[in-house]
Amino acid sequence: MRYRLIYLGLGLLLIAVVALGIAFSPQGMSPELPDPIEAVFPLPNDAALRQAFVEVDMAVGYAAVIYVDGFRVPDGEVSVIDATGLYRWAPSPTGTYLTDWQPGIHTVLVEWNTIAGPADAGSFEWTFRIQ
Repeated sequence: MRYRLIYLGLGLLLIAVVALGIAFSPQGMSPELPDPIEAVFPLPNDAALRQAFVEVDMAVGYAAVIYVDGFRVPDGEVSVIDATGLYRWAPSPTGTYLTDWQPGIHTVLVEWNTIAGPADAGSFEWTFRIQ
């Protein structure tokens, strides 16, 4: 009889853990992004470590320009994978703008346009915090 109560308690504990995991999962908290942007990192209003990088995943066929805290990131410092539309940048000791992240709020602005064909320009801005 005693082992049945132990199994019942463990079963109820497992159900509670799964229910809490579902209730507090960040799945429903993903931001609404404009159509050409498939993903960004860090997420809007997210907290990140000082080793963080800015990542913008654009739809194929779009070119992006990244601004951090009001300054344009030089194209030569942005890593671009043309085949997937992935743009990635992080401060670097050899960088011309930021050499490292300072704690606090940072603003990222992405401007885009199509590479070929009719123009489809736009922009998206978000903030994140470096701890």
